[in-house]
Amino acid sequence: MPAPQSKKTFVVDIDGTICETPNGNYFSSKPIKERIEKLNQLYDEGNEIIYHTARGYKSGINWKMLTENQLKEWECKYNKLVMGKPFGNCYIDDKNILLKDFFK
Repeated sequence: MPAPQSKKTFVVDIDGTICETPNGNYFSSKPIKERIEKLNQLYDEGNEIIYHTARGYKSGINWKMLTENQLKEWECKYNKLVMGKPFGNCYIDDKNILLKDFFK
């Protein structure tokens, strides 16, 4: 009998990860369906999906309602949405997975 797989928590950025957002215009964001499908599959397998975004971090604008509506429209399955991720050009994390590797 195979050993049970442990469930994981995936913390996922939104813009540039599950959608294209031209010129930082959140109203124009377009979903990347195949990436959303992969994350939805992980959710369906019992993993936790947390979307984490820097939307509004620099501007102070509250983009939560728009973001929640987009996630719903794009049929994203998730456990939690966290607004207020600090904006940065690079994120350094010991558990980081590069997009090109994760979404192969």
